[in-house]
Amino acid sequence: MADPYQNNVYHQGGGDPYGTYGEGGDQEGYGYQGESYPQEEDAASDATEGHDDEDQMYEGEYQGIPHPDEVKAAQRAARAKARQAQAGATELEELAEQYEDIMEDCGHGRFQWSLFIVLGLALMADGVECFVVGFVLPSAEKDMCLSNGEKGMLGLIVFLGMMVGAFIWGGMADKLGRRKCLIWALTINCVFAFLSSFAQGYGFFLFFRLISGIGIGGSVPIVYSYFSEFLQMDKRGEHLSWLCMFWMVGGIYASFTAWGIIPHYGWGFSMGTEFQFHSWRVFVLVCALPAITSLVGLMFMPESPRFLLENAKHDEAWMILKNVHDTNWRAKGQPEKVFQVTHIKAPKTQEDEFIEIQSATGTAMQRWAVRTLTLCKLDAKILYFNVVYCAPITLIPSYFSYYGLGVWFPDMIKYLQQEEYESKVKVFHRERVERFHFNFSLENQIHREGEYINDKFINIQMKSVKFENSLFEDCYFEDIESTETIFENCTIRSTVFYNTDLYEERFIDCRLENTTFLHNKKGCHLDIDEENDVLIYLVSFLGSLAVLPGNIISALFMEKIGRVKIIGLSMLISAGCTFFLFLSFSQAAIIAWQCLFCGVSVAAWNGIEVITVELYPASKRATAFGVLNALCKLAAILGTSIFASFVGVTKVVPILLSCTALVCGGLVALKLPETREKILQ
Repeated sequence: MADPYQNNVYHQGGGDPYGTYGEGGDQEGYGYQGESYPQEEDAASDATEGHDDEDQMYEGEYQGIPHPDEVKAAQRAARAKARQAQAGATELEELAEQYEDIMEDCGHGRFQWSLFIVLGLALMADGVECFVVGFVLPSAEKDMCLSNGEKGMLGLIVFLGMMVGAFIWGGMADKLGRRKCLIWALTINCVFAFLSSFAQGYGFFLFFRLISGIGIGGSVPIVYSYFSEFLQMDKRGEHLSWLCMFWMVGGIYASFTAWGIIPHYGWGFSMGTEFQFHSWRVFVLVCALPAITSLVGLMFMPESPRFLLENAKHDEAWMILKNVHDTNWRAKGQPEKVFQVTHIKAPKTQEDEFIEIQSATGTAMQRWAVRTLTLCKLDAKILYFNVVYCAPITLIPSYFSYYGLGVWFPDMIKYLQQEEYESKVKVFHRERVERFHFNFSLENQIHREGEYINDKFINIQMKSVKFENSLFEDCYFEDIESTETIFENCTIRSTVFYNTDLYEERFIDCRLENTTFLHNKKGCHLDIDEENDVLIYLVSFLGSLAVLPGNIISALFMEKIGRVKIIGLSMLISAGCTFFLFLSFSQAAIIAWQCLFCGVSVAAWNGIEVITVELYPASKRATAFGVLNALCKLAAILGTSIFASFVGVTKVVPILLSCTALVCGGLVALKLPETREKILQ
């Protein structure tokens, strides 16, 4: 056999750029060295007479099962015949055919699984980012004294950053490279996540989380584009679906670490009263670990060879493909298997051809204008397709419903809990307490028209306590921590408040006569029992875990029944799940329907992500994915804002909005082109 490295020649432009593969040297094909398989009738007897492994007969031949290499050769021959039948096949189509043949020869093995783990961790970091603020918000709002408006902005700022990041990094990945942009995106996420954990003020924390979101926003469009370009056609749908599972792992990781860290309020340190580092800040640091681990792994991964070929970097692409081939076959115990490719065609892109026509005429300014206009037109086509086809399928139904209900489910559970809590309130009417020492906590109480004369309230907690039209005279309050405690229309005379968090805003329409406030506690303070409610973490954990069955089913059937059917069926079933929320009147029922909804809807997500990768050419794949993902994050912002506003008001509107969007999306999904057996362009 000839040494393939002696003929490592690459062609572009004129002439016949292709070599041959297989037996027939005069057949049209690509740059492969010939390697034939014996077809003689006495091959079976030769294999039983002590020949080495290379000469042994394929054992499946006894059952009439064709050799896998024969199947590949037949598939290539069929594609070559189809290409001959299509007069005027473009250079991009020819490159796609050749690249698919190369990936089939490289096989699926150790290299793809290594890249799978590294990119999966980057996707896991994206999932963690969506949960971080939700888990730390109850603690952070006390630590930084946040108003309701500030809490709402903090909850939305992450999605805003991810929306901007998806748009920016997706376009840059098609210009600068998948690996390079993913490294930069994860680096920005890690650095600013680290800084946010130390930010003491609301403004800095908000800014750092915004930039952190911009960084991690690039992970989804880059990860799927990057990984898909190392997969052969018959493996692509299944393994991209398995990759989606890491987003679920991110949710589980965030839930477990929040559960294990945040309740331990003492896990931290302080430097005076100006710098506090509590347990929720430790949690923010721990949430950066998946991104850091992925970042380290990417240092050992190569750039996408398909991107390099699109940018005429043939030598680098060839060396990477050879390394993939050798890594996989060494791991399979066949180190002697030689990489057969000798040259790869790298065609010019559409915009390059258009611009080249114009390059000989006009001034430099005119040529710049032509190039800019051409690129804008090409990007506009991508945006148009996203809006017309993909946006109704993913933007409204999937992200709008998933994130909208994702906020509505836990908020509705909290609302039901609050209703149950308020139903147990104790009401004291016209009580008179004189010279009494309150040394026990007060919780869930209403005191109306009471009189408190010469009483002491020392070292106690007040939780959900309300005093109405009451009189406090010659009383003493010391070391008080309060939550949702107010004094309304009260008269307070000759009373001292020492080292308490009862500020003047807690006294509504009250008359303060000769009242003194000494050494009031600065800042806001956590109420451990309330803010570290286990149910918050449990609901998120169950919602993330429920995604597992949907991931497994979609991965196993993505290649069998196709992307379009999975998307359509998943959305219609999800719509049915939301409709049955009308029958949910308890916390357990809402949690059960949440788990079912998450488990079913994830299959649609997987199908959408796979079909998005396969619809676009390599030169615009990450850009298109980035535009689509940015639109989806916008839908997530709208969904969370709209659904949250109806908690405690009505559940009819959120359910009908979600159900209608999913039904419409499922029906439109059936009109999408099927890409199951389509070569990656």
